[in-house]
Amino acid sequence: MKTRAEEGLKALGKKIQYKAGYNPEVLEAFENLHPENDYWVRFNCPEFTSVCPVTGQPDFAEIRISYIPAQRMVESKSLKLYLLSYRNHGAFHEDCVNMIMKDLIALMQPKYIEVTGFFSPRGGISIHPYANYGRPGTKYEKLAEQRLFDYEP
Repeated sequence: MKTRAEEGLKALGKKIQYKAGYNPEVLEAFENLHPENDYWVRFNCPEFTSVCPVTGQPDFAEIRISYIPAQRMVESKSLKLYLLSYRNHGAFHEDCVNMIMKDLIALMQPKYIEVTGFFSPRGGISIHPYANYGRPGTKYEKLAEQRLFDYEP
């Protein structure tokens, strides 16, 4: 079993220089010590912000990320820095949710992942986009289909 230092993690326990824009390069992963088990990992980010790409006005949301890990898991401080990188990034709500999911898939290749955005109302309307992914050809692909069709925020 490797220590976190041996994993090559750079953000954990270090002072960080924050970048001003979208930055998936800050994401880091470490070895899952229980890849044979199916279990959920959930992150809530209640203070997510991005900006409207048309008006430049801020958008506020709670982002929920749930996944079933395979061999790699996302390191939480790097995830925090990654989500913070959206602060000045212009993207629509649906784009943010799909970008987050795709970046985490590229990082970890999880068995299953879902990302939900609970965006605060602007103009009297709130938006709650949801995206998910299950590893193709597995029971997780079926799980993704089931959860998508049963989705209710």
